[in-house]
Amino acid sequence: MYLKNVTTKSTRSYLEDIKILKEKIENVDAIVVGAGAGLSTSAGFIYNGETFKKYMFDFINKYGITDFYTGGFYPFPTKEIMWAYWSRSIYVNRYLNAQRDTYKKVLNLIKCKNYFVITTNVDHQFQKAGIDKKRLFYTQGDYGLFQSVNNNNKKTYDNEEMIYKMLAAQGFVKSDKGIYDITDKNDILMSIPTNLIPKCPDDDSDMTLNLRSDDSFVEDEGWLDASIRYSDFINSIKDQKVLYLELGVGMNTPGIIKYPFWNMTYENKNSTYVCINYNEAFCPDEILDRSIIINEDIDKVLDDIVKK
Repeated sequence: MYLKNVTTKSTRSYLEDIKILKEKIENVDAIVVGAGAGLSTSAGFIYNGETFKKYMFDFINKYGITDFYTGGFYPFPTKEIMWAYWSRSIYVNRYLNAQRDTYKKVLNLIKCKNYFVITTNVDHQFQKAGIDKKRLFYTQGDYGLFQSVNNNNKKTYDNEEMIYKMLAAQGFVKSDKGIYDITDKNDILMSIPTNLIPKCPDDDSDMTLNLRSDDSFVEDEGWLDASIRYSDFINSIKDQKVLYLELGVGMNTPGIIKYPFWNMTYENKNSTYVCINYNEAFCPDEILDRSIIINEDIDKVLDDIVKK
């Protein structure tokens, strides 16, 4: 689709858009959800918020790190310090529960329909919300998986047990609620023992996160199967009444969700494109007549759909 202009404002009121969206959800044959970082932000995952300050207080003081994301690029002096940082980041952004039940609200909205979810998020929140794993494609990896630095090894490895051991070694204490917490900041160490540096059980190489940052990203058997299922689903519904529901997708990787959703909407005259993203919702003029643009907090929109 050749794009001349994009539109950032709806021609209808917010409540009119909510009413139309609810009707579309009820009447379409299939829903394709595309989820980006804005959905997790709405659920309460804020990279520089109070949880970051709580778990990273010492890294903030010593290294001047301002948020989880940029901290991941910091050149820590040792592997022991690096993994102390990453173990906390993985724990907060993968194993702690979201502050809001936003992901469950998404699932409740679509579960009675023929649906599929594609997401660039790596925080595992759809799985934790109870989504059918066979209807999910996590394209960019998972904080809960490690991979070997050996590029010939195409496997991934669950890291939950390793992360918990690293936290305990730094002085974090597991509470009665199962949360690794801080009882005294003076007891917290900024490094892990050398023997806890993750090593691949198959080739004894160092391990790293299974996150797409370059061509070393491992697309394991589970990833490849999910990719095939997503492609098959898209092909099976291409002429049906489809709702392409885009939630919190920005312009970091628009070629994964946003641009394909625009093109599929343009090609299928029976389809509707929906973009919900706080202050970042827009669509091409070419599909405006079949689009719903909502510049609002996703969690609020989901609540309002139910109320309507």
